[in-house]
This record gives sequence, C-alpha cells and structure tokens, in this order.
Amino acid sequence: MSATDPPRSPRAAANGHHPVPDAAEGFRDRTDAARRLAQVLAAYRGAHPLVLAIPRGGVPIGRIVADALGGELDVVLVRKLGAPGNPELAIGAIDEQGHAMLADYAAETGADAAYVQAESARQLALIQARRARYSPGHPPVDAGGRTVIVVDDGLATGATMRAALAAVRAQRPARLVCAVPVASPRSLDGVKALADEVVCLAAPPMFLAVGQFYDHFQGIPDEEVARLLTAPGAEAAPRARPVRLPVAGLQLEADLCVPDGALGLVVFVHGSGSSRRSPRNRLVAQALNRNGLATLLFDLLSEAEDADRAARFDIETLAGRLAGAAAWVGRDAALSGLPLGLFGASTGAAAALVYAAAHPRKVRAVVSRGGRPDLAGDALGRVEAPTLLLAGGADRQVLALNKSAMAAMNCEAELVIVPGAAHLFEEPGTLEQVAALAADWFRSHLPR
Repeated sequence: MSATDPPRSPRAAANGHHPVPDAAEGFRDRTDAARRLAQVLAAYRGAHPLVLAIPRGGVPIGRIVADALGGELDVVLVRKLGAPGNPELAIGAIDEQGHAMLADYAAETGADAAYVQAESARQLALIQARRARYSPGHPPVDAGGRTVIVVDDGLATGATMRAALAAVRAQRPARLVCAVPVASPRSLDGVKALADEVVCLAAPPMFLAVGQFYDHFQGIPDEEVARLLTAPGAEAAPRARPVRLPVAGLQLEADLCVPDGALGLVVFVHGSGSSRRSPRNRLVAQALNRNGLATLLFDLLSEAEDADRAARFDIETLAGRLAGAAAWVGRDAALSGLPLGLFGASTGAAAALVYAAAHPRKVRAVVSRGGRPDLAGDALGRVEAPTLLLAGGADRQVLALNKSAMAAMNCEAELVIVPGAAHLFEEPGTLEQVAALAADWFRSHLPR
C-alpha cells in the first residue's frame, strides 16, 4: 500500500451492497440513516475523507458521516434538468462546472438541443447562487488525490448522483465512494460503474420515492444547509487557495492557507511518491490552520520528475525546491514577515533539515512525521532550529533511524513515539496525535 492508498472496507468489495439489519424497514429520520451509514463506512475513519453531500437532503447525512469519520464536509452542486412541461421528471443533470449529463430518454420528452441549452443555463445559475449562499467567499474543496465519499439521503432516478460522481471523478480523487441509505435497484445499478465502491443500506424492489422509507422526511432550508457546513462539531479550518511557485524553471502547484492573524507559516515538504494532495499532510495542515498557523503545501517535483524514483530520493534537489518555495514566500509581502516552520514527511524530512541547516536564521522550527532525517547526513549537526521527530511505535526500522539521527543533532531535539502507529499512521487516532503534537510544537517555537 502506498502513502496515498486509502483503506479498504473490510465488509465488502468495491461496488458491493452493504446490507444493515432492519434497514429495509426504513429509517426514523436522516439522523438515524446517517448514523447507520457511518457505521458501515467506519473503515475510512482516520483517512480524513472528503465527504461531499448533495443538497439539500444529503447535507444532514454528510455532516454526521464526516464528523464520525473525522473527515471534511462540502457540497457537490449538481441540479437535475427537468423535462419540458414536467420539471419534476429528470431528463439529466448538470454540475458546477457546467457539464450536462442526459438520460437516454431525454429526446422522447420533447427536449431538443435548444431546450437543453436553456434549461442547463437556468440550472447552472441556480447552482452558482447556491454556492454563494452555502459557502460565501470559499471555492469548492479540491477532491484531487483524496478519498471522497459522495452522499445523499437516497436515490430515486439516480440522475443527480450520477452527475455528482462524474463531476468528482474529473478531479481525479484517489478513491471515489457513493454512499446512500436507500436506493431503487435500478438507480443503484446505474451508479456502480461510476464509483470505486457503492455503499447502500437498502435497495427495496417496491421503490416509489425516497421519502417513503423515512418516518420523518421534512424539507431542509438553505439556512440549515449553510449552518451544517460551518458548524461541524469541531471548529472549521480556513480554506486554502491554489497558487503556483516559479521554482527552477518550473511552475510548481501549491495550496496556501493563511488564517486571520497567523502566528507563523509552516511549509510542508512531502515524501517519496506523495504530493501536495497527501490526505495525511492535509489533515495536519488543517489542524495547524485551526491553531492560527498559515500553511503552504506544494509539489516538490513535476509530474515527469515524480515518475523517476531516483528523483524522489535526491535530497539535494528536494532541498533546492524547498529553497525556491521559501524564496517565493520571502517575496510575498503578506507572508515574508511570518516566522517560518517546516513539516517534513519521509524523504521530505531530510530535505527540510538540509534547508534548515543552510538557513539557520530563517527556519524557527522543524517537525518530522515518519521521516528519514538520517538522509540529511552531515547537515544534522548544523541544524539550529528546534526539531520534533515523530515516529510510529510499530515502525521499528524508521524509529531506529530517527534515534540515530537525533543523536547526531546538536540543537533542541525531541523524539516522540506514537504508540501502535505504523509508517503511514493509518491506525485510528494516530494521525490526529501527530497533528496535535505538531501544532503544539509550532505554537511553542514559531512566535519566539
């Protein structure tokens, strides 16, 4: 399993049906349905999944599922395209990017090209208005490279879910899951080819409407959707924005997040085979954001370079890319005054320490997660920044390498062992410990 591989559910294979006792009898309400759904999705706890809910009814489901799995919630905005003279009959759907998907029978309803174009424009305008109401000032969360779970309160025709899955798939997630409490068997068959895994608690043969399987199925106003998106039961992290870093003749993709009144800036230096989209680094970054720290996650290598395994272990090149990113930070008026910290993982930890040794006045603190600080070589003895080494208790080889590296360091250095954690910190709760320890270290050392 690579650093970006998500966990597989132990209860069923991809595209499987996940029956839950008594689900065929229906649900009390969306809360009941969401809790049962979260139980079946428990294997994704610790992977920090992105839960995308289809408004409006899917948002209460998504809020509970995201909180139960330790994930992030956003909406995936798609609208059904209504038939001429019968807007309740879906002839297809359109997503936030303006891509329309039509049903095979659309033409039979009298929907010609002109009608589809006009209906698509009308529904796209409604989507844009919804985004402004639900998350004003925030763009959609990027699904690229992440485990994404798309949820709704049920599937009738399935047209909206199919459009949602297609829209998310275009963003190249690491794994795409469709999860609903109830669906018609026909709609369930229609989504299986679009997701890596389909989770459905019940697919009754006598299916008329989603609402028939809920004792209480009240409408969800827009105000409630906005509240659920911004009140996750844990404080929401600020949203990152994409930027490009001109480094070594390349344009490296990056994500920058700067909370109001930021105490410092932490630059993430990812490891071999990873990228700025690392779900583990993202979870840590969001924890730092909630603690008032700005974060910059960037791709150290171009796509072509990353295909070369040797390039991933070229510590000198990786440290050079970090130097280029730091230089970009220094030219930005809003960032240049922030104390600088580095968060390194795997080979990225070595690159961070090499850069810290060469720039002792710039780097205030370093944290390594499951890192290879030993690869920094002679630079270890020249590091002046306080350094926290985090290693998993079950990752014995890397733990031994971290111990030897710390012995070679002359600065303030501390090795913390996370009990039961293996190299990727996939075990429940272990990555959250990493995030909390990193936040404490940076808050203690950066403001100085």
